[in-house]
Amino acid sequence: MLKRLASEGPLSIQTLTQGSGVTRQAVTKHLDVLAHAGLVNDRRDGRERLFELDAEPLARARHDLDAISAGWDRALERLRRQVEE
Repeated sequence: MLKRLASEGPLSIQTLTQGSGVTRQAVTKHLDVLAHAGLVNDRRDGRERLFELDAEPLARARHDLDAISAGWDRALERLRRQVEE
């Protein structure tokens, strides 16, 4: 769902449900969880709600995970050097 929102832009629940093999109710619940997590925003367009990805929280998480990964790389490099000595 996030991939579709990222690549296709704002989408309605009906559009997200089509071809997914998931019920409209399940898509709605999933979108509500994503909205609560701050990963999607919604807006009204007539009678439909359009959902759009908010990529900023994912970018922040990616940055944090990259920093953690770099820390582990440094720690493993120190360990490797100690073992080799």
